[in-house]
Amino acid sequence: MNAMNVRRRMRKALLAASCTLLIAAPALAADPVKVGTSIKPIHSLVAGVMQGVAEPVLLVRGAASPHSFSLRPSDARALNGADLVFWVGEDLETFLTKPIESLGGKARAVALMDEAKLKLLPTREGGAWEAHEDEEAHEEAHGHEHGVHDAHVWLDVGNTRKMVATIVEELAEHDAANAARYRANGAALSERLTALDAELGSALAPVKGRPFVVFHDAYHYLEARYGLAAVGAITVSPEQRPSAQRLSEIRRKIDEVGAACVFAEPQFEPTLVDTVIEGTNAQTGVLDPLGAALEAGPHQYFQLLNSLADSLVHCLGAAKSG
Repeated sequence: MNAMNVRRRMRKALLAASCTLLIAAPALAADPVKVGTSIKPIHSLVAGVMQGVAEPVLLVRGAASPHSFSLRPSDARALNGADLVFWVGEDLETFLTKPIESLGGKARAVALMDEAKLKLLPTREGGAWEAHEDEEAHEEAHGHEHGVHDAHVWLDVGNTRKMVATIVEELAEHDAANAARYRANGAALSERLTALDAELGSALAPVKGRPFVVFHDAYHYLEARYGLAAVGAITVSPEQRPSAQRLSEIRRKIDEVGAACVFAEPQFEPTLVDTVIEGTNAQTGVLDPLGAALEAGPHQYFQLLNSLADSLVHCLGAAKSG
């Protein structure tokens, strides 16, 4: 009986030890990769790929503009602690150029505009897209010169699918333990993007070719993909108030082409739009290429594109019916 009791106690001890190891196993596993992201649309895509693993850090929160954003101390700490950083590139998030250079080899910074083999469109020049002398001087003084290519690449869903593929491969390489999850999430995200593309095409078809003016030239990719017809921008640099000369030129353009709508952006001065449309038949709407008011997360990108389509259809459709 004593020997039997000893064997029973040994079996219980082994069972308890096994259970302890099973419980402790997750704690012994490697921590997931630490990821930083720049703007909400990029954060949304990365968050979608990382669902079920970890949450990426978003640097540009709220209604802040990536053209003029300044890193807070907490942002700098998050950036310095990251293994991977996803951003569009120095033509958009100018505030990140020097901090990323200072990271050295501590983190891999992925400029999606350069590394995802995207379809790039040129920065528009001439006429109602051209900067005047006062705006050019402001850009040079503040380092906001526009690059050769338009940096708002996420507004082409075809580009977004390529960015998702790049995000998946970068995460899988840096966090092999979760590679299967990243690839499964990426495949599901790609399917959602294909469906979104079809929905946007159908929704925007009735307003193809209707001329409109934007606050600044941020929608070239959206226009090109769905046959939209922006004819000019109120300002070249969003942070710089346009001159009276430029406002007069845009007003002439509205009259010349019969522009149906002039779109403001919520981060910038809305009274400029009222000034521009004064004496014209144009109506007003609001477009936001970043979706600043939308909650950050894996659904933000889809909400953003649907919101842009809704605003365009609402204003251009109303103008057409009127």
